[in-house]
This record gives sequence, structure tokens and C-alpha cells, in this order.
Amino acid sequence: MSEPQRVGVVLFQLGGPDTPEAIEPFLYNLFCDPDIINFPGAWLARKPLAWWIAHRRARVVADHYAAIGGQSPIRLLTERQARALERALAARCDAKCFVAMRYWHPLTREAVAAVRAAPLDDLVLLPLYPQYSLATTVSSMKEWGRLYRPANPPPSVHAVKDFYTHPLYIRALTERIAASLRHFADPAGLHFVFSAHGLPISLVERGDPYPRQVEETVRLVLARGGWPYAHTLCYQSRVGRQRWLEPSLTVTIERLAHEGKKKLLLIPLSFVTEHIETLHEINIEAREEALHLGVEQFDMMAALGDSPTFIAALADLVLRATGIENS
Repeated sequence: MSEPQRVGVVLFQLGGPDTPEAIEPFLYNLFCDPDIINFPGAWLARKPLAWWIAHRRARVVADHYAAIGGQSPIRLLTERQARALERALAARCDAKCFVAMRYWHPLTREAVAAVRAAPLDDLVLLPLYPQYSLATTVSSMKEWGRLYRPANPPPSVHAVKDFYTHPLYIRALTERIAASLRHFADPAGLHFVFSAHGLPISLVERGDPYPRQVEETVRLVLARGGWPYAHTLCYQSRVGRQRWLEPSLTVTIERLAHEGKKKLLLIPLSFVTEHIETLHEINIEAREEALHLGVEQFDMMAALGDSPTFIAALADLVLRATGIENS
């Protein structure tokens, strides 16, 4: 009997500070990214500007993290996804998953070292960003390309670009929405608010497909769910003065409340784990604003996390990338 195929899977995420002391260096790493801050002469100004922004924002951001336990849960939750994916792949291959965070530990260079030390036949690069963007997918892949030098013999490398239309990803979202609907004793008049991470308009003008892919995910989720409720798509987490995708989460909450909407279900669309954007920006800030403006019930869909259906989607992506599904 032949040995099972040895497959490494690198799960890319943005990362988050794991202690209060990590908040400012995490922000510095974020704003040092040339795919986040880029303008004529940025190569010279980027580091001092990143330090200034990080130092200026650290105290406010620290208060936000304090409200959700003092740290980001994204590392723990991504590690859970990695272990669940290994189990899901175990019947088809000898799989080992590695986590590569863009802005905090385990950083990409740590994942590179772990991958180089592992004997692998195939290596799958799997960004945990369902929708492709220059600011997420491309940034993570560029960092990997800068740092990765294959061992000898090198594994075959396969990259997953996106999975915003994958049937199991869409199914996982509809399952989470269906579970959230059970929190409404009477869902009559309910309004769905799909919220995705924002993006500067400058990237969209450069051809970034992210907003189009987000819209297609919303369309597929609503088609599969068949719910009778009205919906709105908005964007959150804007930083700086440049133009970002609209409408914003804040403006959307204000508009719906002023229109007399009393029941809102917030659906974090582009986030596959809980972190500061869901736990604080939506579930604390947006909730407080909505209730203050007269909304009577505000609920947030749980992120996909390690839901069996979502893990099955990731496993299918790996098997398709390596060709194991056809073996």
C-alpha cells in the first residue's frame, strides 16, 4: 500500500494582538504594509507614518480590546480551524496545517520556517479571505513570496485565490443565519444587515474585485436561504480620510433606525472568525447605537469559525487544489 500524500496547508489571516502590549506593534505592522499605505514617496514616509498612526490610535484601540477580554481571539480560533481541517482531511491525505498571520504572531516567517521543516509532497496556500482583495489576499501572498524558499526536494505549490461562491461556504453562511433567526420570537419586519470589511475606493479603481465578489456572495446566500426579509449591504472598519466603500455600517444603522426598523440581524459576511470588528465594532458599538436610536432587537450572526460545513468547504478546496479528489 502506498503512503498517503503529505499535504501542507497554510492558512492566511490578518492576525491580532494577543496581549495589551502587542496592540501598538500590531498596528505598526498593519500600517507598514505597502498594500495598505501607498502613495508617491511612501517608501520613505511609510515607517514614520505607521509609527505615528499606531501610537496615536493605540490607546483607543486598547480600550476596545479591553471590552472584549484584552486581546484578539483570532489566533486561537484560526488554530481551531487548522486542527479541524487536519481532521477533515485525514481520510484522504496526511495533512498538516500551518497558520500565517500577516501582522502578528504566528507571523508569515514563522509559518515559512515550520513548512520548510516538514516533509511535504504538496503545499496549498489558502487565504481565509472568502473574497479576493489586494489588501488581504494579495498582501498575504506577497509576504509569503518574499519569505518562502522551498526545501529540497520542493513540494508542489497550489494557491487558492478565493472561495466566495463555493457551495459549502454559502451553505455554512445560511446555516449560521438560520440559527440566528431562532433568536427572534417574531421575525416579522426583520431586516438583514450584511456587513463586510471596508476597502479604500482607490483599490477598487485599480481593479480590486472585492466589492463585486461580496455582492455575489450576498446574492447567493439570499437565493439559497429564500428568506422574505429586506436586506442591506454595508461596509465597516474605515480608517483615515480617504474615500472608502459605502454605505458604512454606522450610516446604515442610523438610516434603518430612522426608517423605523425595530429588528436587525447583523451578518458579518467577510469575517470567518470572531475578532475586534465583530465583537466590538458590531456587537458593542453598533448595538449600542442601534438600541439608542430605537431598534428593539439587535442580533449578530456568529462567525463561521470551525463549523463542520465551513471546514468541509476548506477541505474541498484543498483536495481540489492538489487533485486528490480525483485520485
